[in-house]
Amino acid sequence: MKFGLFSHLPWPEGTSPSQVIHEATEQLCLAEELGYYSSWFAEHHFSRYGIGSSSLVVLSNLAAQTRTIRLGTAVLVPPLHHPVHLAEDTATLDVVSGGRLDVGFGRGTANYEYTGYNVDPGESQERFQETISIVEGLWTTPDFDYEGKYFSVNQANLVPPPLQEPHPPIYIAATRTFETLEYVVSTGHPLICGVVLDHDDGIDLCNRFVRMSADRGDNIPMSRIPVFRYLHVAETEEEARRVAEPAISWTMDMTDWRRSINRGSEVNQKLEEFRRTGARTGPSYDYLAEKRAIIGTPEKCVSMIREFQGQGIEYFGCNFDFGGMPQEHVLRSMKLFAQEVMPHFQ
Repeated sequence: MKFGLFSHLPWPEGTSPSQVIHEATEQLCLAEELGYYSSWFAEHHFSRYGIGSSSLVVLSNLAAQTRTIRLGTAVLVPPLHHPVHLAEDTATLDVVSGGRLDVGFGRGTANYEYTGYNVDPGESQERFQETISIVEGLWTTPDFDYEGKYFSVNQANLVPPPLQEPHPPIYIAATRTFETLEYVVSTGHPLICGVVLDHDDGIDLCNRFVRMSADRGDNIPMSRIPVFRYLHVAETEEEARRVAEPAISWTMDMTDWRRSINRGSEVNQKLEEFRRTGARTGPSYDYLAEKRAIIGTPEKCVSMIREFQGQGIEYFGCNFDFGGMPQEHVLRSMKLFAQEVMPHFQ
């Protein structure tokens, strides 16, 4: 079983962006030392929910400080990028990293991220598919031509080309939109299953993808799908809850807050003000700990991950760094997981 890391690069009040990046770098270097397979970072804009607005720049810095761990985007948001520029940046990062880049694409979440780029969210599906087609074409085709609804490319040659052949591995996220799932299947690339889905919904999504892939003749197995979960492991259940509860509550509150905003963003406001409005609708900690996260002792983590493995999941991504959890607890959880959980799946 392969184990990776995932992070939104959260930026709670009271911390600085430089601290967030420094701590993410420390986590990644430790992950490589501990034997994790990969580390994935999200793209978000205008928000404390995550400061990966230029996630490829962040990954370039991380590539320079590591040697073996794979580096992933979970996800890049293609409708917010010019496809030629995106193809150039990803290909260059693949070269810089020594061929360690995995490229995950997704449509994103908050409407205000589209509004800030003056992109109509109603166009997101078409722009999403068109941009991915152009990026993949530029990665692989000399004198590439493309005539689309939003972009045209006239005999472009990508310089530098990506190091991996024929191109970096592509993964595409879907959640509840059937049109997106149909598109993922049509590309012949694996699905990404993110942290926003409950365990059962995530497994159901993966099973639907596998069935549809088989019907199409690609037969992409469950084992190739990265499945990401919020995860915190501690010596006792009580300690795990004490540390994880405020962090996951921050994450859920930020998710609710972001959904309520269509223009501007929450970045210069106070989360406590939103909490005082009573507008929070997200699930409780107890629900999350049972249905969407893995929080507890090493023994509990082993048991819950075995359930995923029993469904065919062989690529498991751990979101250790969520909600501004103090760095000492993130690192301790990473170490304990590597020492007491990962050996059960070798």
